[in-house]
Amino acid sequence: MTEGQPFIRWDWIVANLDQIGLRLGEHVLLTVVAVGIGFLISFALALLIRRYRTLEGPIIGLGGILYSIPSLALFAMLVPFTGIKNPLTAEIALVSYTVLILLRNILAGFSSVPREVLEAADGMGYTASQRLWRVELPIALPVMVAGLRIATVTIIGLVTVTALIGLGGLGYFIVDVGYRRFFLTATIVGSVGAVLLAVFADRAFVVLQRALTPWAARRRAGG
Repeated sequence: MTEGQPFIRWDWIVANLDQIGLRLGEHVLLTVVAVGIGFLISFALALLIRRYRTLEGPIIGLGGILYSIPSLALFAMLVPFTGIKNPLTAEIALVSYTVLILLRNILAGFSSVPREVLEAADGMGYTASQRLWRVELPIALPVMVAGLRIATVTIIGLVTVTALIGLGGLGYFIVDVGYRRFFLTATIVGSVGAVLLAVFADRAFVVLQRALTPWAARRRAGG
């Protein structure tokens, strides 16, 4: 920032509202796709682990390895195969970071179902599939939504890093405009925008969790 230049260029922000909106939409899309696909993969893996318990250790271990790889290193490994500026490159990396979070929460949700409830469902003649969808899933839902909440906030932050491969949503302002052109206002817009998006997503999941599981709120109030 040069002498005499304002800390934040509000005129630049107003002039680039369309671009900010576009990048915000990209950020949301990358996040939703990553978390959605990650949840489907994690749910399928959780069902597989429920059937074959010996797979829990290897699958959780693999998820931990993927989660521990630095994002920049993972992008570098994927680019030769999927290309730069390719949403597939970003999504493969982002999805890999959701699996461990979501899988652990899904398994924890299923484990939270009381054994007497499962026995009651069996006594009523429920099939395994009926017991899963009508009994276990509704009870496990609060823990699963909590996992989605954590994964979504995590991915919103990681999406900004994909700006280094030509994507990134709001990360575009941090890397391409802010860092490479030494323009502080753009850096602030990208950073604050990502933080506000994460806060909004976090609060939205809290509201969703309460709406989907009103009995949990009543139980806490009664306790």
